[in-house]
Amino acid sequence: MVKELNEKEFEDSVRKSSGVVVVDFFATWCGPCRMLAPIMEEISKEYTVYKIDVDECENLAMEFGIMSIPCVVAFKDGKEYNRALGLRPKDEIINIIKG
Repeated sequence: MVKELNEKEFEDSVRKSSGVVVVDFFATWCGPCRMLAPIMEEISKEYTVYKIDVDECENLAMEFGIMSIPCVVAFKDGKEYNRALGLRPKDEIINIIKG
């Protein structure tokens, strides 16, 4: 299950995490983001997946240079190692996660 995080929760859930964590930067008004949501739900069966609303968490969006959404960012041990911009099929996102 995909959980939506706020900026405070991001610190403990992503930055201080061990292992792989996937973050979907999205907006509620974004059509491709809504289309990506079921794919991220599927991926959450295998990986820890969080969502960050760029309108609600502007500081995080700026920190990670999110200029286009959806943007899926893969973290390992709290550090970004890969990302995918735009709507992508599940297999492409899995490849991004696997690095």
